[in-house]
Amino acid sequence: MSSSNTLNDRSLLVAASEQVSCDIGSQMAILNLKSGIYYGLDAVGCRLWDLVQSPTPLSEIEGALLAEYDVEPSRLRPEIRDLCQTLARAGLIEIRDETRD
Repeated sequence: MSSSNTLNDRSLLVAASEQVSCDIGSQMAILNLKSGIYYGLDAVGCRLWDLVQSPTPLSEIEGALLAEYDVEPSRLRPEIRDLCQTLARAGLIEIRDETRD
């Protein structure tokens, strides 16, 4: 398996090792230990963060969030993918392509 920045339904997402996070009520604060920059997530972002604590396929993350929140798939999927790309660029999650060795 290798790291990638391209998302597809089978991409595995996992929290990066060089970060720490803290639940603050309905929000999440995440510190990138390399850059020293803090990031914040709202309630939906917090749930996504919970799901990426172990390697999880993007399709499972989207399925869980669709089951838990009253939102149209056509709205949720692009927003989740944008958030995942943002978290990856910030060094907070890794996107792994499970189709490669």
